[in-house]
Amino acid sequence: MNASPPAAEPVPSPQPRTEDERTLLVKVFGKDRPGITAGLFATLAEFGVDVIDIEQMVTRGRITLCALTTPPAGGSPGAEGSLRVTVHRWAEELKLQAEIISGTGDNRPRREGRSHVTVLGHPLTASAVSGLTARITAAGGNIDRVFRLAKYPVTAVELAVSGVATDVLRAELAQEAAAQRLDIAVVQAGLQRRAKRLVVMDVDSTLIQDEVIELFAAHAGCEEKVAEVTAAAMAGELDFEESLRARVALLAGLDASVTDKVRAEVRLTPGARTLIRTLQRLGFQVAIVSGGFTQVTDHLVELLGLDFAAANTLEVADGKFTGRVTGEIVDRAGKARWLARFAEQAKVPLEQTVAIGDGANDLDMLNAAGLGVAFNAKPVVREAADTSVNVPFLDTVLYLLGITREEVEAADALDGTPTE
Repeated sequence: MNASPPAAEPVPSPQPRTEDERTLLVKVFGKDRPGITAGLFATLAEFGVDVIDIEQMVTRGRITLCALTTPPAGGSPGAEGSLRVTVHRWAEELKLQAEIISGTGDNRPRREGRSHVTVLGHPLTASAVSGLTARITAAGGNIDRVFRLAKYPVTAVELAVSGVATDVLRAELAQEAAAQRLDIAVVQAGLQRRAKRLVVMDVDSTLIQDEVIELFAAHAGCEEKVAEVTAAAMAGELDFEESLRARVALLAGLDASVTDKVRAEVRLTPGARTLIRTLQRLGFQVAIVSGGFTQVTDHLVELLGLDFAAANTLEVADGKFTGRVTGEIVDRAGKARWLARFAEQAKVPLEQTVAIGDGANDLDMLNAAGLGVAFNAKPVVREAADTSVNVPFLDTVLYLLGITREEVEAADALDGTPTE
């Protein structure tokens, strides 16, 4: 009879370090080159230290490398002195500067109230950064980390801020954004930020640069009349459904074959393909919802490989537009309903959705989504949305999700896709 194997020894749980434990902060800075990080830690390894934290940053070819470690094994003053001499000698050989500071404990834990603040500047001026950071301080916040997301077509940086509630910080920085002409997004830190899995976009003046009904109206010879009504509706001065029916009535008798011409005239917003391609690579589902017409949105779905779409449909009889629309009207309330339907079909909770739009008829959708982005929007929309983007590049929305320009370009390079 085989004997039972001895019970395994329980693995002790690691214990957090106490604030009174001695630590060393090793800081190296100078001209960057390959091998600096490897060289520093090879030097420290000679003294049997444990690594508690590492921070490294390279700016314009200058490296700042920090390592927080335990004292040398054994803890004798002589061993620590030898470590200091050895590190300084290594640094001098590479024409670097080194600083070693004794202390206790680790970094202070971040305070409650944690947010990611994304700042888009075109350009990003020193005075704007001054005003932004002063507002954070005045609100009781602390900037724990700053990271650049993109250097073109806009300068985008992300700040990790703690110590102030996200909604309070958002309200404070909204005022500064208006004063400094910056785009600033403030979102709560945590896993939910990376969990937004459905993006729903308006079409006219968001995904595309045009107003589709005006393109049709140009072929009917009533472009100016339609444009006037469109502008009033988008500014919230007219009921959308009423204005839609009034504009569509002006198209009565127009040959429906102009649809092909209108599709060819549609211009995607700069960065639209990059935004959609990147989101799809990350596993997002992408939808469009439009107060325009399926005669164009169906083409966009095929062109861009979108997952969902909803729009109005121009009625056609005997090959001509009748001046009426058929089916459920996609208006302000309708866009929010379609957002909820798309989320249900995608099996994504509403708090994990992003909505992007520019007009008053997008407001319900923007408010219903987990993150509402006003894109080059009318004032009434900018004031109501979670955040706004006021540069003509749709892919800047990626930065609000914490995605860097370098990551986008690296993914495009793998399959030879030119980044817009």
